[in-house]
Amino acid sequence: MSDAVYRSVAAAAKVEALYRRAIDAWPVPASERTIATREGPTFVLSCGPEKAPPILLLHGSMANSAAWMPDVAPWAARFRLHAVDMIGEAGFSARVRPPLEGDAHALWLDDVFAGLGLSRAALVGTSLGGWLALDYAKRRPGTVTALALISPAGIGRQKNFLLKVLPLMLLGSWGKRRMWELVFGPAQKAPPPEMQALAALMEAIGEAEKPRVLRIPALSDAELAALDMPLIAIVGGRDVLLDSRDTRARLERHAPNAEVSFIEEGYHFLPDTGPRVTGFLERNLLPG
Repeated sequence: MSDAVYRSVAAAAKVEALYRRAIDAWPVPASERTIATREGPTFVLSCGPEKAPPILLLHGSMANSAAWMPDVAPWAARFRLHAVDMIGEAGFSARVRPPLEGDAHALWLDDVFAGLGLSRAALVGTSLGGWLALDYAKRRPGTVTALALISPAGIGRQKNFLLKVLPLMLLGSWGKRRMWELVFGPAQKAPPPEMQALAALMEAIGEAEKPRVLRIPALSDAELAALDMPLIAIVGGRDVLLDSRDTRARLERHAPNAEVSFIEEGYHFLPDTGPRVTGFLERNLLPG
């Protein structure tokens, strides 16, 4: 049977080995569990004080929960974090990709909430994980205490990135590097030692995972207006996947309670947003 996520069995094994090595170096003490859901097993890493306000971390496509490692230490000092491997991505959750239209992903997250024993939580999501957070918030508004979105899909116009990079696909390693830079920004010469395992993992995912080529459903104006929980969206002006200016404009028009942090020179990948998210979470989830 065809694998919905990986190009080959060998590619899957390589990614899973690198993922295990990366999360074995999780920066704070953490527990792991696999939750049974209607879409199959879902892997969750939890850390932080058990009685602190709960937050679900929802990574983007072509990634897994290791993507949160640069940020979890300061967040886990004051919040109970649950990093969820999204189904259909390069983590330890089920390799299934139900349609984004409809409520399949919301029902899956219902099962995740139940498995974690949660009735309410804040959601922090990036890219496709941002769409997942928005979709859940519009369907389960009483369940979501706050939304922190980093380069979220589902608001601004989705750009046709494939047309832009088709010529680069013919240019070998140079073309591949150029595509990477369009999304992630100019590459550093070498990642710092503490980031090398994560960098190796993300490179392996890029080679191994089948990308999702689909139109991501956008929230309507009325659905945006109905989001009455605290919300922050952090977007980059040089995002080649999503129209960040459209994201900003739609939120300003239809979700006046939303904070928008617009980083003019930012790409789709936005490092160093942790402090902005921290401030937002502290203002809206902690007493006083």
